[in-house]
Amino acid sequence: MNSDIQGFYKGKTIFLTGGTGYLGKVIIEKLLRSTEVKRIYSMTRPKRGESIQERVAKLETDVLFEKLLKLNPDALKRVVPIVGDCLEPDLGISAADRKLLAAEVHIVIHSAATVRFDEALHLALDLNTRATRLMVQLAKQMVHLQSYVHISTAYSNCVVTNVEEKLYPEHLSCSSDKVLAIREQLSDKLIDDMTPALLGRYPNTYTYTKALGEDVILREAVGLPVCIFRPAIVVPIYKEPVVGWSDNMNGPTAIVFACALGVVRLMCVDTEAHIGLVPVDYCANEALACAWKTDQSAHSSGGGEVGRGGGEPTVYTLAPSEKNLVTFGRFINVSLSCRDIFPFSKMVWYPIVHCVLNPWLFSIGAFFYHILPGYFMDLMLRLSGRKPRMVNIYRKIHKNIELLGPFTSRSFALDTRNTNRLQELMSAKDRLTFQFDMAMMDWDDYFKTALLGIRIYLAKDPHTPESVTQALKLLKRLRFMHNTLKASLACGAGAILWSLFKLIMN
Repeated sequence: MNSDIQGFYKGKTIFLTGGTGYLGKVIIEKLLRSTEVKRIYSMTRPKRGESIQERVAKLETDVLFEKLLKLNPDALKRVVPIVGDCLEPDLGISAADRKLLAAEVHIVIHSAATVRFDEALHLALDLNTRATRLMVQLAKQMVHLQSYVHISTAYSNCVVTNVEEKLYPEHLSCSSDKVLAIREQLSDKLIDDMTPALLGRYPNTYTYTKALGEDVILREAVGLPVCIFRPAIVVPIYKEPVVGWSDNMNGPTAIVFACALGVVRLMCVDTEAHIGLVPVDYCANEALACAWKTDQSAHSSGGGEVGRGGGEPTVYTLAPSEKNLVTFGRFINVSLSCRDIFPFSKMVWYPIVHCVLNPWLFSIGAFFYHILPGYFMDLMLRLSGRKPRMVNIYRKIHKNIELLGPFTSRSFALDTRNTNRLQELMSAKDRLTFQFDMAMMDWDDYFKTALLGIRIYLAKDPHTPESVTQALKLLKRLRFMHNTLKASLACGAGAILWSLFKLIMN
């Protein structure tokens, strides 16, 4: 059985940004395990005293690469770090390395970005918008370039609820070239002060600067074989190479983690709204398939996706299928149901979650569900000689819940027709090897594997009979304490009501 995608990557040289990030690592692993790429140049910046060679070498000890290295112990030798930094005016790439990339690279996958919703605008612009322009300029120097994949987000156009696989420059207050020109002229502080005016209807700097990044592709990538890949909310691995793996504590993963610990007990969310979750392995698979299809389109049309003949780049969105949607309520309930199978050993309270939609009601409820218990736990920490921290943790959690508000209070209809068409064009072997069919997702099964993965890889709880047994004993104690507290509060409330009733009757 033939594999067109594997044939496309055979002997190719790839330039990847964000290779040490969540999605980037999964892309590297998939390329090395499922294709015969010649080389992967991974743009990496020194970090916390570690050289780029040391950062890439750490992949050898990452459980994500365990299966790969058993099959091919020398696989990571094909990953070559390139010094670079998206914050630098020229991406921090040396003249010699730029010449090397220009001469050798066939495929570019631009994954690097800041995903913080509350990132300062000047930083978000540099990382998500200006770096996109600099990557496009570098790609134009690559004499063998066959495909360029710009990784964006399905929520880059969240100012509308029905998001088609097209670009929406009309929703930007200023075009990307004008905003970048302003950025060059003004200080970081002045740019940050302009945040409300520039963002307009965009809820945060992340979605705004990702929309600007797409505008950069539209305006400046003319002549390149380029496409835009928009994954929805990226969550732990579903299928391969390590079921449930994650090293990322963002978005829903962080909320599930906190709920499983019994730390978060109240959420501000519409339980009937749809949540756009996509496993990170599916994201990596579609990104690689997009690169293949972009090259195919360039050859069939005699031009690139953006148009050596003109036109917009093709946009591919990965999101839950309309035939297989999942609500926030189901997501929370299934995640909580796992507490009776493999609870976390570091729980601080019995895991429960109550949901409200009104932010005002959430603020009131959070005082009793979170802040008040937080002060009590901090008092216990002080008495035991440890540093109090729970109230500060809750303030950060409430800030994150507020930032997620625009996405947890309504449903987004995310068009995936191009992605569906891409799957139809893939061979049977490619659909199996590079799987990303969201219509076939078994959400109940996925949530259980994802929560187990969070327990193992983020909570660092070993999945052994002894660990699970110990956690179940803790769960039993916490459940008794929880029910005792509920009964006490009910009795107290009853006593107060009875006293009031007697006063009224007298």
